[in-house]
Amino acid sequence: MKKLIFTGLLAVAGLTSSANAQIQEGNWLVGSSLLSSNFGLNTGGGYNIQLTPKAAYFVADNVAVGGYVNLGISKVTNGSPTAFDYGVGGLGRYYLSPGEKGVDNLLNHGRWFFEGNVGIGGRNVENSNSTTGLDFGVGPGYSYFITPNIGLEGLVKYQGQAGFGNEGLNSAITFNVGFSIFLPTSKGREVMNDVKN
Repeated sequence: MKKLIFTGLLAVAGLTSSANAQIQEGNWLVGSSLLSSNFGLNTGGGYNIQLTPKAAYFVADNVAVGGYVNLGISKVTNGSPTAFDYGVGGLGRYYLSPGEKGVDNLLNHGRWFFEGNVGIGGRNVENSNSTTGLDFGVGPGYSYFITPNIGLEGLVKYQGQAGFGNEGLNSAITFNVGFSIFLPTSKGREVMNDVKN
């Protein structure tokens, strides 16, 4: 029991480390877009809800590379068919530094970023069109750090799927809200070592 309490305290200490260190080389980003709405660019576009877990490693300061999984379900109206979206692939993020290229932060505890993804995915609509193939997207976002290592995020993204099926290209502009946890690699190793002992 003492080890469990001590491990919990170390994890909390890791979450409250320096605010300037969360997007440095060697750290991890783990998070998810929890709420997404879109305005379809194709006929029949509407609103949807998606869950998109993400994990990335900072290969350099302000640059993270990782992966994502996308699962979503949508209905345009009560009488319309249900649509299921899915995808898995790689993603990259670049965080702008304060003052970079004339870009200033709106708030003192946040950072602008650009996110891009590419992978395999598709969209299946009940008794209707489907697309399976290349899943891709790109767009800007903003992360507001409510603690030094936890950020609330907003992301506007062009998202598309191109490939095989009844519909060659399916695309939309999505508005996503979610969170990310930034974990220093050194703190993660300390917690794992304490759990082993």
